[in-house]
Amino acid sequence: MQIEASAAVETDRTFGGVTVLVGERNGKYPHGNSILVRGRDARLIMDPSLAVVARAAELRGAADLVLLSHVHEDHIAGMSLFPDAAVHAHSADLTGLRSLDGLMQMYGAYAEEGSLAAATRAYVTETFHYCARADAQGFENGAVFDLGGCQVRVFHTPGHTRGHSALLVEPEGILFLGDIDLTSFGPYYGDAWSDLTDFERSLERLRGIEARTWVSFHQAGIVEDAGDFAAKLAAFAAKIRARDEAIVAFLEEPHSIDEMVAHRFVYRPDAQVPYLDAVEQRMITQHLSRLVAQGRVAEVEPGRYRCAAG
Repeated sequence: MQIEASAAVETDRTFGGVTVLVGERNGKYPHGNSILVRGRDARLIMDPSLAVVARAAELRGAADLVLLSHVHEDHIAGMSLFPDAAVHAHSADLTGLRSLDGLMQMYGAYAEEGSLAAATRAYVTETFHYCARADAQGFENGAVFDLGGCQVRVFHTPGHTRGHSALLVEPEGILFLGDIDLTSFGPYYGDAWSDLTDFERSLERLRGIEARTWVSFHQAGIVEDAGDFAAKLAAFAAKIRARDEAIVAFLEEPHSIDEMVAHRFVYRPDAQVPYLDAVEQRMITQHLSRLVAQGRVAEVEPGRYRCAAG
């Protein structure tokens, strides 16, 4: 598959043998920020995004290894530029690399059934140049990729996907956050293979990983101050509690899940992408499950909920 370069390229940043390839609008979706690591013996690229596609002439074949924080469409857009590279992802996400059907399974029902399925497949293949890699290899938490003079260490941080991982480049101390992306949108756990509880545990784990520079795949980009990173991570995590509180407040009067989806607790009310209803429902139901378990919300009749104090 021939990939054409896209338009404008933002300014990249280099830290020794590590270059952050900054995507358009600082990696705002559908774009993203990728990382190229040059060791003495090998070169590795993390999450080849549309930023890599934009540099096709320069980067085609320029990596011996492709290392993925997780398997989602925007993180694999430049995969076909590295046909001879060894490809690695967490073993829990491998199915999404090995076939398009597997990736649709990770997304969930909206990508597997009904009228949205064909549109989702077309979007993944046409916008993000999906190409299956049956040869992809799985890694586990704690895996280390030695490039000669530097290495990349894996920290499993599930929640966004089952296999989502943070990747630490040593000795530079650069931690690639993947889609723990510190955006104002907040954590995303809307796919079939996403999990709110796992995401919260991963956010806590991230606080304990020593690093000097943090790179998010979307928008927050490069963070070089530890205090700034801590503040951004706290604000990002706080979106989960804010969603809890918004749902409880809305349920002062009884509402069905369909009514809650229409109200929007995750996306803006004016957002019109068709699959957003399915994603919104997946995220809301995870909040409801734990709010019911906490006794803050009660199911007053099948599929209809109310604040327990109401």
